[in-house]
This record gives sequence, structure tokens and C-alpha cells, in this order.
Amino acid sequence: MAGRLRAPTGRYAGKSAEERQAERRRRFLDAALQLFGDTPGYRGTTVAALSEAAGLSTRQFYEEFRTLEDVLAALHLKVNDWAEEAVVDAVAAARDLPLADRVTAIFRAYAGSVTADPRRIRITFVEIVGVSPRLEEQRLARRARWVELICAEATAAADRGEAARRDYRLAATAFIGSVNGLLHDWSAGWVDATLDEAVDELVRQLLGILRPREWTPGGP
Repeated sequence: MAGRLRAPTGRYAGKSAEERQAERRRRFLDAALQLFGDTPGYRGTTVAALSEAAGLSTRQFYEEFRTLEDVLAALHLKVNDWAEEAVVDAVAAARDLPLADRVTAIFRAYAGSVTADPRRIRITFVEIVGVSPRLEEQRLARRARWVELICAEATAAADRGEAARRDYRLAATAFIGSVNGLLHDWSAGWVDATLDEAVDELVRQLLGILRPREWTPGGP
């Protein structure tokens, strides 16, 4: 299909065309979270099944999206946005805490958002992988945003004399892999630990990166 069908205009049942469109989009994304994030998964879902789960028609689907891949792309961004909002709020709230407490608060916020619903983990760490070059580029771009956030916080800690001064980009990229792997395995039941214990382990790893053995407080 070359493009989306034209959506209706004007008011209906007290709602503008834009309000109805936003509601339809939300319903499709809610249905996608259920079907992609649980059973049957993205690869087992059809446009007809998604439309039925949303309580909408396939025509309405094509008014909002071109393909199911577009839905998965939008849902992946939405799940990441939820986590990012939680982290940004935690960063602001923990601004004046000591480094260890600050890092703990930030990662508890991230883990709390991502693991609040097992379907979010599946969307972020499983369903998005290997779908297409386009979605792989999107996945890596969102990962890069998390790397930038870690680097920014690490630089701020170094400016305070709380951490070593260095280029953290490579270390942050490796650390993000640890975060994703551990939280996915925890969610899948492959890690015999509580979520708090998993977060504590990630905090220890990050503090080890920020404060290597040879570093001294106030040092370079």
C-alpha cells in the first residue's frame, strides 16, 4: 500500500477528528502491547488480529499505519519514552544525593519502569530484534540515547570530584549491554534474585566503572 488512507475530518460524538485519531492510535498501540508483548508476539500477529483486539476495523488500521512494522516501531519508542521519563524524573529528584545513592535511585527508576509490565521487556529486548534494518537502526539509536545519558551523568559526577574523569562512551555502551541482558534474564526467570538485588548488582558495576581502583576522591 503506497500510503495511509485518508482519515475522516469534522466532529463526531463531541470529538474532533484529531481526538478520534489519537484515540484510535492509542487503542492500536494498547492492542499491540498485548499481542506483540505476549501471545502470539509480533511475528505471529496479523493486521486483522490487531484490529480485532483494538475493537477497530482494518480500514481504520490503514488510516493510522502502513504496516505492522510501523506499529512495532511506535510501540518500541513509547516503551523507551516511559522509561526515559522515569529516569529523568529520578535524576532531578536525586540531584543532591551522594553518587552511590543517586545511581541507585536512577537505576531503580529505570528498572521499575521497564519491568512494571513483562510485555515492555519483551518489546524492548526481544520483539524489536532482527525485524528489519530500519528497526535495528531505531533500536541502536535509542540505545545511543541511553549511552549519552550515562555519559552526561558520569561527566557531572567527575565535575563534582565524585568519579574519575575520562571518556565514558565505550564503558557506557558495554554497561548498557549488561543492563539489558540482566533485566531480560531476570524477567524470564533465569536469574535467582529479586529485582532489588539485580539493580544493586548493576549499581556496583557502574560504580566500579566510575570509580576504578586506582582513582582517589578529588583526583583526575
